[in-house]
Amino acid sequence: MALTSPRREPLADQVIAQLRTQITSGEWPVGSRIPTEAELVERLGVARNTVREAVRALAHNGLLDIRQGSGTYVLATSELAGVMHRRFAEADKSEVTELRLALEAAAARLAASRRTKQDLRLLETALGRRDDAWRSGDAEAFVLNDAAFHQAVMAASHNAVLAALYADLGEVLRAELREVVGPVLEDDKYVSHDGILAAIRAADGDAAAAEAANALTACRS
Repeated sequence: MALTSPRREPLADQVIAQLRTQITSGEWPVGSRIPTEAELVERLGVARNTVREAVRALAHNGLLDIRQGSGTYVLATSELAGVMHRRFAEADKSEVTELRLALEAAAARLAASRRTKQDLRLLETALGRRDDAWRSGDAEAFVLNDAAFHQAVMAASHNAVLAALYADLGEVLRAELREVVGPVLEDDKYVSHDGILAAIRAADGDAAAAEAANALTACRS
């Protein structure tokens, strides 16, 4: 999705809307660095102060994370996700794990009975990317791709509320996983998710829920 020069006042609101669209559409994925201030000024054709105001507004709302000396990164895909991150950033990690267990087991159970052929293809792709990220040794790429696999399970549950809630909790859950895997991927911390996909493919709800729960507890033991 191309950025275009805003043509109506107020300019700051126009820029905020365009940047938000880049984020919510997935053009700028969570964890990615957005274009620099100078690049945005050139693309949008507005003053530097206008771009700065828009970026600060989105950072205040929790969508962007301004890191001095590094750049500005996408933190969440919606204002609610940003609120969730701020609200639970200091939550007890064991309680976050318990929440994940409840949501992921429930989604896997539903996905086993509701998944379509298209869902299975998306799950296979997401699982492959997760495994590729682990083999690459890039811890952040693994965290993002692990989250993408679980979000695909949520989508396969065909429960829009459950999928949206999980997405809004995304950065909270990713932060917990970052702490678990650490900055360096170690072989003894790898937990296969093949069993989750196999159970969903077999339409076995009990097994899918159990596999999801077991996978979560195994990598945290």
